[in-house]
Amino acid sequence: MKLGVIHYPFREFSLEQFLDYCQDAGFGYVELQCRDVWKEEESDDPEANAEKVLKLVENRGLKLSALASGNDFVVLDEETVKFQVERMKRVCGLAKILGTNTIRTEGGQPKDSVPEEKWVEAMGGCFQRCVEFAEEMDINFAVDNHGLCTNDGDRQLKLIQMVGSKRVGVNLDTMNYRWFGHEIPTINRFYEILAPHTFHTHLKDGTGARPNYVGAALGEGEIDLAHAVKCLKEAGYEGVWCAECEAAEPSDVAYRRCLQWMKTNL
Repeated sequence: MKLGVIHYPFREFSLEQFLDYCQDAGFGYVELQCRDVWKEEESDDPEANAEKVLKLVENRGLKLSALASGNDFVVLDEETVKFQVERMKRVCGLAKILGTNTIRTEGGQPKDSVPEEKWVEAMGGCFQRCVEFAEEMDINFAVDNHGLCTNDGDRQLKLIQMVGSKRVGVNLDTMNYRWFGHEIPTINRFYEILAPHTFHTHLKDGTGARPNYVGAALGEGEIDLAHAVKCLKEAGYEGVWCAECEAAEPSDVAYRRCLQWMKTNL
């Protein structure tokens, strides 16, 4: 069983402290953020940084499950599209150095220049331009149901169908749909239609929708995690089961309970 954990909630830890924790707790995989290797506002060398981070990961017996790209594909003007696609190509190169072929991608941010009815067109157009180098580099794009533009399973499926490439699927976050405001039966249907297209997961639990959302360790919220797991297993999912927890307690405490839940229930 491939059990992993996402880096970003561990804000109180340095990268090395986070990796030490993962090794000690018993996780085998980590998801890192693009900023862990590429601080774009600085004049650094992200490829060299990726080599250094890879050694930190491997020295602890860990592997990378995915690299989060931090892209914004909700754009239509040509210059911005070109910039985002070229940036994504470089992020893919960093992922290859780090030993993963999975990029967890954002859809993007809402903006006045791209009306909601154009979101799928904008995102799909950017992904279509990425497909050629994704094929060459053996990269898969896992579109996260994060934020506002992709937090709808029907929209995610429409995006996948528009792009029409096996390289574009989803990162299935089990809680984000609820955070957005969908009810549990709708969320369970999203699991069903997207499980065959899932490249990566965020197993996450909690209660309530914004602004009343409260994070919880796995199995301690209202999410039907059993149904999500069932859908993924029936679809033949063989990727990493990556825990994400936004409970109020310290991350290192909550994630140990998440790991125990995964060992018991997966």
